[in-house]
Amino acid sequence: MNFGITTIKYDHPFTTESGFTFPALELAYKTWGELNEDKSNVALVCHAFSGHAAADEWLSDCFGKGKMLDSSRNFILCINIIGSCYGSTGPRSINPETDKRYGSDFPKLSIRDMVRAQQIILDRLGIREVEFAFGASMGGMQALEFAIMDDRIKQLVLVAMGKSHSPWAIGISEAQRQAIYADPNWKNGDYSDDAPPLQGLSAARMMAMLTYRSAHSFEHKFGRKRQEGAGIYQVESYLRYQGRKMADRGFDALTYVRLSEAMDSHDVGRGRSGSREVLANLNIPVLIIGIDSDLLYPVAEQKELVSLLKNGQFTGLHSPHGHDSFLIEFEKMQQIIHDFRKTAKNFREVSLNSNN
Repeated sequence: MNFGITTIKYDHPFTTESGFTFPALELAYKTWGELNEDKSNVALVCHAFSGHAAADEWLSDCFGKGKMLDSSRNFILCINIIGSCYGSTGPRSINPETDKRYGSDFPKLSIRDMVRAQQIILDRLGIREVEFAFGASMGGMQALEFAIMDDRIKQLVLVAMGKSHSPWAIGISEAQRQAIYADPNWKNGDYSDDAPPLQGLSAARMMAMLTYRSAHSFEHKFGRKRQEGAGIYQVESYLRYQGRKMADRGFDALTYVRLSEAMDSHDVGRGRSGSREVLANLNIPVLIIGIDSDLLYPVAEQKELVSLLKNGQFTGLHSPHGHDSFLIEFEKMQQIIHDFRKTAKNFREVSLNSNN
């Protein structure tokens, strides 16, 4: 997978919150458009769990003239997170100190580790200001932490996540990890390319797909229809296909484990003064979109997040498609974001004038 992605080497030690030090990092990213003279026209896209830096591949309907991601207006940037298997340093990467893959030595990561690695790219590109940052699901967790950790973010759009990963979401992640651990080829993450734990990975993905959609969506799409000639229900065929698809596109099982653990770490109040104080100090316009059929991150979590922000705005997105609606309902989502950004611009102009 390349899709025009740039990879850079960061030849300095990078220490994670868990205390592990990488001797160097590789960081993959993709850009669209041009930086303006003062390098302040940036639109930062933070990708979700199984995403990658080529945001125009998975967020394609949001790219274009007059759309949310307009390269004639903004310098659009999407950075592949560390821990991924799509260009940035991850479990299958080579440790330059041993010339062997990290494998099971690859540490647990936090969302904050991912943000700190992405800040390296912003610094390398000389970016002084991010006009707005967008993220959904795990991408929203990164975008929120980014705004807390880095005052270059001026507007924030978050979709389908909350201030912390709930016990419900952690439990779902753990069930998926246990499916991977049960695979005979797992071997604590030190498996070979010839015998990866594909069955466990596939089962984990099947579980995840159930939480990404809704009962209504499955009823409408499959009902109780049988898959012709297969002797199974269509929904069974669909889930098996999705499981195989993740394995076939080279997604790594240890990456799956480490990224799900990173999501579990998400809690903006952790190790700080508490989420209430941290979020109250975030003085930028924040749009939070909740999906009414989302089983994984219910709307109550987005409403709670809004209640803790000085300048937060909640908007509900009505859709039968569940959590994955942010990858389906592009037109609805973009209209919500367009309306917000008009008012957010006015807020910023008032704020700038009040500071003069």
